[in-house]
Amino acid sequence: MTKFRLAHLGLVMAAIGFNAAAPMVGMTSVAYAADAVRPEVGKPLQEAQKLAAAGKNKDALAKLKEADAVGGKSEHEKYLIERTRASAAAAAGDHETAARAFEAVINSGKLSAAEAPKFTQSLASLYYQAKDYPKAIIWIQRALKDNPGNPQLQELLTQTYYVSGKYAEAAKELQSNGRASEAQLQMLANIQLKQNDKVGYVNTLEKLAGNYPKTSYWADLLQRVVTKPGFSSTLNLDILRLKLALGLLNKPSDFMEMGQLSLQTGNPAEALKIIDEGYKKGALGQGSDADRHKRLKDLALKTEAEFAAKQATTQAEAEKNKDADALFNLGFALVSSGKADQGLKLMDQAVKLGTAKRPEEMKLHFGLGQINAGKKAAGIATLKTVKGTNGEAEVARYFVLQNKG
Repeated sequence: MTKFRLAHLGLVMAAIGFNAAAPMVGMTSVAYAADAVRPEVGKPLQEAQKLAAAGKNKDALAKLKEADAVGGKSEHEKYLIERTRASAAAAAGDHETAARAFEAVINSGKLSAAEAPKFTQSLASLYYQAKDYPKAIIWIQRALKDNPGNPQLQELLTQTYYVSGKYAEAAKELQSNGRASEAQLQMLANIQLKQNDKVGYVNTLEKLAGNYPKTSYWADLLQRVVTKPGFSSTLNLDILRLKLALGLLNKPSDFMEMGQLSLQTGNPAEALKIIDEGYKKGALGQGSDADRHKRLKDLALKTEAEFAAKQATTQAEAEKNKDADALFNLGFALVSSGKADQGLKLMDQAVKLGTAKRPEEMKLHFGLGQINAGKKAAGIATLKTVKGTNGEAEVARYFVLQNKG
């Protein structure tokens, strides 16, 4: 099971431009011009602002208590005190105090149309940092009304749903994204694991593997398909083909198994390529099993020579008996040996006979044959038509994902 590491949640705050000092902008003595501020309020207020401007935010908060103690304050005086407190508390890391002050400033009705959305956005972030998630959700949603479609705020809302355990809401937000980021898909996958949504999890894992290919995603995806009830063992070679293409084939036993399976399907040219790759990677030809590795290679070379000698006879018998599987395997082997046109012709002929034991699997291999023959677009188109309930559809879809680049 893949364990996803989510992006650091604090990055969201930086992404939406949360700046604790922002509310201080314009807070000078000029702010008093519109409404009179009594000296007993104005003096400690100005001193608090100077302390905050010098980075002494805790001292500024302490100084504001002198202004708080003055009785009979006007609404404007209260507004100026709370605005200064909001900025100083946020800069000091006192999120709870800052949140209360920001809410008071917003509810005062004294903010300009340009400032109000910034304060709302900052308040949403503060409640998030204070871990008051219910209020954070309320204010993020309010901020989104001012900034509809804002991706950073949308992500913060999703993160808040997630950390507060509202998984259904978080999943809904994530699934509404047309092109989700890797971190967002990781979060969705984690939610689906928590909800035991196996189908949804695999769908998300496919998106991760297709859009952000990593060996961990592919390893999990392939492990899940081979352990799926009803998965056909005849597709084991295809799983190994995928692993080889994705760089997931490293163990000597994997190369040996894949080489043997290729020989069993009558494809010695493919078997030799696999064995040679194993030698190139140092997985074969080493250790106590080096002799076994050599015997397999010798068998592949011998089988390849016999294949060439019997090709005409094999084709004639398959056509006479209308044996679609034998004719198709011969065509696939010819493609692997470099005879693409001849091989594809036989494969197409076999498909049209309509007597295959496993028609969807044959269609899957026809798509792979086309890709191997250099006809990638045609091969992908063929793979997209593959159906079946024994793993054929999934394997075909994964080959499409693997060949996207």
